[in-house]
Amino acid sequence: MADRPDSAFDLPAHTLVELFESGDIEVEGRMPYSSNTTLLVNVSGYAADGKEIEHRGIYKPGRGERPLWDFPPALYKREVATYRLAQALGFRVIPPTAIAVGPFGEGSLQAFVDADFSQHYFTMHEARVGTGDLMQLCLLDLIANNTDRKSGHCLLGRDGHVYGIDHGLSFHAQWKLRTVLWDFVGEPIPEQDLARVEIFVEQGAPADICALLDRVEIDAMMRRAAAVVEEGVFPEDDTDGHRWPWPLV
Repeated sequence: MADRPDSAFDLPAHTLVELFESGDIEVEGRMPYSSNTTLLVNVSGYAADGKEIEHRGIYKPGRGERPLWDFPPALYKREVATYRLAQALGFRVIPPTAIAVGPFGEGSLQAFVDADFSQHYFTMHEARVGTGDLMQLCLLDLIANNTDRKSGHCLLGRDGHVYGIDHGLSFHAQWKLRTVLWDFVGEPIPEQDLARVEIFVEQGAPADICALLDRVEIDAMMRRAAAVVEEGVFPEDDTDGHRWPWPLV
């Protein structure tokens, strides 16, 4: 699908992915309040026409991850898998993300979002800003089984669109959803978005996502997608109010 003409990024999505996969990565600094190593970087390289290009990104090297008991190493692959899932669904709510080899080894590299950082999910929902994007993020989280959708993980870009970040804790085969996106409970899923999920189910799991997850996780993802199509509405919390991340923002 075509890149958004009103993107929050300086380069088209496919160009950014190519740049991140092959460009030179220079670390500018470490991002605050991150449990794993999260670095602000500048990536420079060349476009297909030979023009010099650069873009800032967020680099998460695998060697900077803290071990978890319920997720295997290489959480960065799940960051990339989430972007590829969003692309497969036609949802432009995840910044372009690729696997890259930087100064600290292989990791994920995601386009830095030039955002209004005073805004987050709760402020946007109250002001009724970006509702369509937030619904798509909610659907994406259901299918990806996101265990950590905090309010601050929803960024309002300079283009007025909402972008989701921080998806390392996704795609577990066990149902582990934890999210702040509960305001759409019981509402019908927009027809166009539901149709996209139905096409995704009919076509099967894309090869570029399968390359990043194990077979059990892929099967579970497809079952969740099929359940979205079957239900047709945004679901309720099935644990009596326990499917919330902490902290909320």
